[in-house]
Parts: sequence; C-alpha cells; structure tokens
Amino acid sequence: MPTLPSLNLLGDTAPAPVLGIDLGTTNSLVAVWEGNAPRVLSNEHGIAILPSVVSWTEDDSVVVGGAALARSKIAPDKTIHSAKRLIGRGAEDIQKAHLQLPYQVEDAKDRPMAMVRMGNRLISPIEVSAHVLSAARAQASQALERPVSDLNTAVITVPAYFDDAQRHATREAAKLAGLEVLRMVNEPTAAALAYGLQRGESSRILVYDLGGGTFDASVLQLEDGVFRVLATAGDTALGGDDIDSALVAHAAQGIQKKCGLNPLEDSSACSALRLAAERCKKNLSESTTAELSFHDPEAGIAWRETIQRKDFEALISPMVERSLKYCKHVLQDAGLQIEDLDELVLVGGSTRIPFVRQSVESYVGKEAQAGLNPDEIVALGAAVQGGVLAGANVNALLLDVTPLSLGIETVGGTVSKLVHRNSPIPCRATEGFTTFVDGQSAVKFHVVQGERELVADCRSLGEFILKGVPPMPAGLPKIGVEFTLDADGILRVKAKEERSGAAASIEIKPKHGLTDEEVESMLKCAWENAESDMQARRVSDLKTELETVLRSVRKNISLAERELSSNHWTRLREAIEDADDAADGDSPNTLQAVLGELEESAYPLAELLMNNLARETVTDRKVEEIIGGES
Repeated sequence: MPTLPSLNLLGDTAPAPVLGIDLGTTNSLVAVWEGNAPRVLSNEHGIAILPSVVSWTEDDSVVVGGAALARSKIAPDKTIHSAKRLIGRGAEDIQKAHLQLPYQVEDAKDRPMAMVRMGNRLISPIEVSAHVLSAARAQASQALERPVSDLNTAVITVPAYFDDAQRHATREAAKLAGLEVLRMVNEPTAAALAYGLQRGESSRILVYDLGGGTFDASVLQLEDGVFRVLATAGDTALGGDDIDSALVAHAAQGIQKKCGLNPLEDSSACSALRLAAERCKKNLSESTTAELSFHDPEAGIAWRETIQRKDFEALISPMVERSLKYCKHVLQDAGLQIEDLDELVLVGGSTRIPFVRQSVESYVGKEAQAGLNPDEIVALGAAVQGGVLAGANVNALLLDVTPLSLGIETVGGTVSKLVHRNSPIPCRATEGFTTFVDGQSAVKFHVVQGERELVADCRSLGEFILKGVPPMPAGLPKIGVEFTLDADGILRVKAKEERSGAAASIEIKPKHGLTDEEVESMLKCAWENAESDMQARRVSDLKTELETVLRSVRKNISLAERELSSNHWTRLREAIEDADDAADGDSPNTLQAVLGELEESAYPLAELLMNNLARETVTDRKVEEIIGGES
C-alpha cells in the first residue's frame, strides 16, 4: 500500500531563526537561539568548528572547512587561510603589519584592496569570507533540517577594533553568501552577552579576547539585563597566527642553520611549517615539552627540535605584554582601576595557552570565569542578539561603542573629530564649518578615521563634494556637517549650507572593498552556479569521509583477512575495490552508495576490533579488579 508523505506541522509554520555567526580568522561557528537559550550548531559528524579555510581544486571547484584545511598540505598555492586579516585592507596595510602569510598578497588593479595571487587570478578576501559564511549557512541548514533559502538573516561578530572599511567588507561578504546582516556585534561584547545572560547582579567585566588573528580588550557594565560597553581597545594584527609565526621563524632559523636552506621561500614548506607550529603550540598547552619537526625528502631536509614550554613562553612574552598594555589603556578609557573589576572573561582559542591565562589573571588579580568555552562563547552571544532581533523573550539590551574616532579634514591637513572613540552607538554628531577661499562655490569633504591629529596618519574613508554654495567672502558660508553612526558602526555623512539649502551626503563605502557592480556580478555568478557548487561541496565531503573510512579499514586489513569469515572478508575486499574505483568520480549518489556499502561491510571488522579490545582488557585480571576499575 502506498504511504502518504509526512506533514511537518511545526516546520511549516515556525519562523526561520536568525543565525549567529562568529566569522573567525582560524575557525568559524554558527549558533541559533532555541527555546530559552542559544545553541551552537554542528555538522553531520557532530563537529561545530568550521575551519576558516578555502581551497580551489584542479577543476576550479571550491572546498571549504576541514577538507580545505587538509588540502593546505598538498595544495598550499590554491588554499587560503586567515583571510580575515586581509579583509577591508590594502596591500600596504598588510606590509606595515608584517603579517607572515604563505601566499602572495597584492593590490587590485584599480584600487588599494588586498588580494591573494593564485596563478593568473586575484582572489578577494571578501570572496573567501563569503565562501566560509556560505558553509556556515549550509551547516546550519543541515543541523536545523531547514532549506538553505530559509536561513537568510544573521548577526555576525567582528573584532571590536575593526574599522569602517573592515566592517563594510564583512557586510559585503555576507551579501555574497546570501545573508542579510541584521546587526554586527563586536566579539568581546557578544562574549559578555552570552556570559551574562543568566546573571542578574550588577558587575563590571573585562573581556580579554585573543583569537587567531585579532586581539580586543573591552570593559562592560552589566546591570539589570543591560550590557553597556564602557570602552574598547585592541589590535587587528595580534593573535594566534602571530604566535604560530614566531614558532615558524624559530624553526626556519634552525633549518637554515642545519641545512643551509630557507623553507620560507617555498609556499609548500611554509604551509607545512605553519601547521607543524600550530600543532606544537597546542601540544605545549597540555605538556611541558613538544616536538616541532619538518621533513622535505626532495630537498633533503629532516629537522626536529624539542621545544620547552618555558622557551615557548619567552618567545611569546612580548605579544602577551603587548595585549596587557591594551588592557591598561581600556581601563583608563573606562575611568576604572583594576580593583574596580568584578570579573574576567577569556575569549578566543589562544587563551587556552597556560601562559596567556596566567599572565592575564595575574595582571587583573582575579581568576577567569570557569565553565566557559572560549571557542563557542562569541557565536553563542551572536545567537542571543539574533534571538532579540527575532522577537524572542530575551532579557538583554546591548549598548556598544565605536572603537575609533571619526572626523573631517580641515585646512593644513589636520583632523576635526566629530565622533570620538568609545562614543556609545548609535550616535549622531554635528559641527559647523566654513570656506577658506573667497567666492568658493564647492567644498570637498574628506572623511577619515583614527586617533592621530594629521590626516596623513589616519585611515581615509571617502570623499564627497558639496556643490551650489553661493559665492561669498571666505568665512561667511555656514556649512553644517552631520555624522550618523548606526548600531553596526556604519557611517553616513551629510553636509548642508544653511543660507542656500545646498546639500550633499555620502554613505561611506571604502575603496578597500568591492564595487556595487562587482558584488552584483559575483551574486549573479553564485546564483547561476548554486546547484553545481552545492554538488561539488557534497562530492568533496563524501570523498573526505570515504578516505577516512578507507584509512581505518586498511590500518586493520591484515586482521580482517586473517579472522573474518570468508563471506565477510570477500564483501569487505570488494567494497574496498569499489571505493578505490569511485574515489576519482564526481557523482554524489555513487559516492554515497559506495560509502554506505563500505561502512556496512566494515561492521564485522569493527565488531572484531571491539571484541579483541574487550579481551585485552580482562586478560590476566581478576573479576574484582575489573568491577573495581569500572566503579
């Protein structure tokens, strides 16, 4: 008898949630508000963390996340990581920051926008971030069992010290990923929002956020569900990547001394060294020693060194000291002393390093709050804000600040600041200006961002011209300039001459981003290729899973041949052969079928391994010992 299709009564009517996305330098996460709490969403393997890595295959399809990270070893010239460190910046900015990257960075042909050179192509970091956001959106779709098209709104977190150009570029990346950004929230603010959600008492919190590529320190006041940012400071070129780079530089020096070759001159060697350094760093968080090694048989390099934790701490001590100086500045800006702080919250994977944690706790004189996952807390905070915007009953109000001052260039190349750093947002500021030359009928306004007094030392955001000013002697026209900064930190500027009513305005769109035409072209391309892109991703994921299962089976192949029954062994051998044949194919249905057969045929082997493990556990042990060990 044919069956009727099931009806998802709740799913058909339940509104789509607002995604909370932590778009990180090293890893990204996505979360949603469900019921009365935020929840981080995992992929089909139960893994929540999505590596912020994108790789291009030989047929130009895009691989994102764990599969892309695996490709960084074999195809470093086609794999991009840490794009967040480039977004909204020019190549000159990257050079000044002395960022150590395994790929070539240069400006776009027509403007100072940092791009990654990949053969004959230039890849925008905005495009890379868009692929990561698309993967996060797809992960949410799978976890929530909702179509991707349902999930089109998001709250995205950014470093507190991201300037206007970097925020605009992040918004452009979201647009390319098919997401409307309802709100951009500073990362330390999101962390405090997640941490303080269930806390009713008043408290002053220092959030120390050391992620993969950026550092932020923020002081927040929590009172009756209101999260007020008092001050923020930080550095968009300080993070775990820099710690890895210090280890890479140390290793490169040792390799050159021993072998006479500089591995940093080769992109593959540089990528392999970076992964080895990251592994060593993580191991040193668990042990007092760890091995840092590099092998390149073709170049005849075989190098290894045991790194002592104390030596590692000496290596990164200047970076930690630099971060603590920002903590000092942010307390001064907030008008507080260290003893005024009630709590310390650590955010970002780099705070797992014992030396980092101990240094911050020693400086503040308080232990960091326990029970908080530094990797997930920012995404959870973004989900809380998403819940608020979606109309959920969340007792939380977020009052943020702008991290950098905004102003207008005046005569002599000086800056007249209208919005000062750490001003609460959203905000509006006005100031009166006049002309410098007799008979001037047009005035050019140059908008800048930064703390320096001269325009040359600040970041240029954009220019616009006010025309139609009546010719008058210098100093007579009265021109009112208004800055409006929204809750996302996005700036709009308008100018009006009071006597004539002549007016002009601009929404700042930095030259470090994509043009409207480029965004539209990329969106059109994405729509046209959406189906093929999704299939390419599914094929890549299936191949990765198939490879993982094959590796596990082959590891125990001699045991299978020796101890499995004839039927089971024959079926497993044939499944392995089919998997090998299908590995180069691109049909997701075929790959899925082959994977399913391999997993089923490998089940007797898995059962055999479990039985052997159980026998080893009880061999030569008394019943009392076994029972005692389990209790």
